[in-house]
Amino acid sequence: MSAKDYGRVAVLLGGRSAEREVSLRSGTMVLNALRSRGVDAHAFDPQQRDLAALIAEKFGRVFIALHGRYGEDGTIQGALELLGIPYTGSGVMASALAMDKWRSKLVWQAAGIPTPRYEMLTAQSDFAAVVSRLALPLMVKPANEGSSIGMSKVCSASGMEEAYALAANYDSLVLAEQFIDGIELTAAVLGSEALPLIKLETPREFYDYEAKYQAGDTRYLIPCGLAAGAETALQQQVLAAFGTLGCRGWGRVDLMLDRAGAPWFIEVNTSPGMTDHSLVPMAARHAGLSFEDLVLRILELAHVG
Repeated sequence: MSAKDYGRVAVLLGGRSAEREVSLRSGTMVLNALRSRGVDAHAFDPQQRDLAALIAEKFGRVFIALHGRYGEDGTIQGALELLGIPYTGSGVMASALAMDKWRSKLVWQAAGIPTPRYEMLTAQSDFAAVVSRLALPLMVKPANEGSSIGMSKVCSASGMEEAYALAANYDSLVLAEQFIDGIELTAAVLGSEALPLIKLETPREFYDYEAKYQAGDTRYLIPCGLAAGAETALQQQVLAAFGTLGCRGWGRVDLMLDRAGAPWFIEVNTSPGMTDHSLVPMAARHAGLSFEDLVLRILELAHVG
């Protein structure tokens, strides 16, 4: 497609979630990349503007650079379907499922896709019993947040109450998840292809918000160090995990490899970061796609319904 074929393109950025600042950075980079390729692209912050303006201003396509609630959870996708405007990324159901880490795990378990053991927590939970059943360390996280917001690694039973309280600040659904000791990997998906895997290394307790967006000591290893055949096999499992949730277009799948080399799928991000620290652009670059080419490819895959 030529740049003119896309018509007026709205880049949705900002929004109302706890990830607003990251979204503003992602959206600005996407906007600049589209404009550099001659696309008639415009910033559109749904926190500040009514979605009806998308129709009034005759936008023909939307690039969703929103993260978290109201942007990655099926909400904006449903609104765009009602408006009949093609948009990037997964549809309503897949976006909602992927955003909800608990329900993602239920679907994966039913489909036989390996995911760490977990329990849902409430303020009345017997935290000591949860620790006894799942064993330490544990990850405690809100079910419906991204960017590691509200997430803690718990290394002693005494830390459970504080970790639960932190996560509950962000969501009424909180889960405690078995910690997989091993290699942390992420896999970008573009269309029907899984891009080269990235191995993540951080000196912190886990790959938290600061490690993702601020720290200078996080290491991103591409190639990831796996044998070619093992990486190819893992990429096929990534596509299966992505497709089982009904995801499409593009996204990112996060997983762990345990000490025996077995994969454990953690979550899918249906609107991943597109900042200078972000992983999807990094994987695309290793596969020979510039940031501008990546953004255009994602936009090309946009559709409605």
